[in-house]
Amino acid sequence: MRQQRHIFEGIDWLMVGLYFLLVFMGWINIYAAVYNEEHQSILDLTQRYGKQLMWIGFAAAMAIVMLMIDGKFYPAFAYPIYGTIILTLILVLLFGREVAGSKSWFEVGSFRVQPAEFAKFATCLALSKYLSSLTSNMETLRTKLTAAVIIGLPALLILLQNDTGSALVYGSFLLVLYREGLPGNFLVLGLIAVIVFITTLLFNVQTMLIVLAVAGLVAYFFSNRKRNDIILIVAAFALFSGMSYSVNYVVEEVLEPHQRNRIYVLLGKADDPHGVGYNVAQSKIAIGSGGLSGKGFLNGTQTKYDFVPEQSTDFIFCTVGEEWGFLGTTMVILLFLALMIRIIFVAERQRSPFSRIYGYGVFAILFFHFAINIGMTIGLAPVIGIPLPFFSYGGSSLWGFTLLLFIYIKLDAHRLYILR
Repeated sequence: MRQQRHIFEGIDWLMVGLYFLLVFMGWINIYAAVYNEEHQSILDLTQRYGKQLMWIGFAAAMAIVMLMIDGKFYPAFAYPIYGTIILTLILVLLFGREVAGSKSWFEVGSFRVQPAEFAKFATCLALSKYLSSLTSNMETLRTKLTAAVIIGLPALLILLQNDTGSALVYGSFLLVLYREGLPGNFLVLGLIAVIVFITTLLFNVQTMLIVLAVAGLVAYFFSNRKRNDIILIVAAFALFSGMSYSVNYVVEEVLEPHQRNRIYVLLGKADDPHGVGYNVAQSKIAIGSGGLSGKGFLNGTQTKYDFVPEQSTDFIFCTVGEEWGFLGTTMVILLFLALMIRIIFVAERQRSPFSRIYGYGVFAILFFHFAINIGMTIGLAPVIGIPLPFFSYGGSSLWGFTLLLFIYIKLDAHRLYILR
């Protein structure tokens, strides 16, 4: 194994360039979203764009530190990092500050940090460490359960903080498990569960039971009609029938009223343009009003007059749509897709299973945030309050995604020093 000559040797500059381009574009759009004529200086630390610029500086420093650390450090200390983050998630439940209904923040003076944003890269490290230590694919029940615990523990703690959106992100790790040998049946079952959930809400339990019975008969007709096939079909029918019966209870009794209403508005079962549907309605107006090329920088009326709540955070994409139009939103989407495609390409060239698995974890997390956040702004996904990576205002979010990506960039550079 040869020695690394300098910290930038082997760095994938395409990923680095896409990262800084997205961060810069996000900062420009945050400036537009909260622009104040009395505070026009982009360096004004009393304004969100000034604070974001400061956090970008810290993020750049973090990136350099990640590149300076030896690539062997991350697999070696994956479990201690994960354990530390789990501890912080517990502590924030006990001593954290509640913001917007979620007890997810540590606060020291005017400085606040959200541990949930750092739990993503820590979980990615721990899952990569565990899966890379296996001598075979995910064939045993014990392997599947262990992976589920690694993923589910931080998700549960975040859910207890009443941060449902951040907890749902951990479902994206199914893509990682699938790449590492999880049978496709699990993904199919997950997809069917989502369809059952939505169909039950749109219609009723009785209709869903009829649909499931017909689907079971069709499956039986096309099966080999052996004993195991029949048992599987009956078990699936019982499972999804039970789920269908429980949907209304979960929606009415478990979900918060605003979460329930957002689902109903999304599915068209309720119309509340002045309540829970207000954000999405105004966001779609802003994006639609941008037309082909947009109204121009700082000329967005929806943006300027604060019609869209949380426009610098969860709804930052509608600022792009209004001021830069279809062309601007297309460019942003293409940049995100380019980054994610590059992440997959780089993952497949890794010599280390740990690095490959981690790369797919990075992809899964970024893809979930990207798809759901943009889906929220155009009314195709429920509003669950997750940021657009590198774009949305917030130090914890930016730092968490920076650590997630630059650990991967370092692992990729380190592949040059790994013998096959």
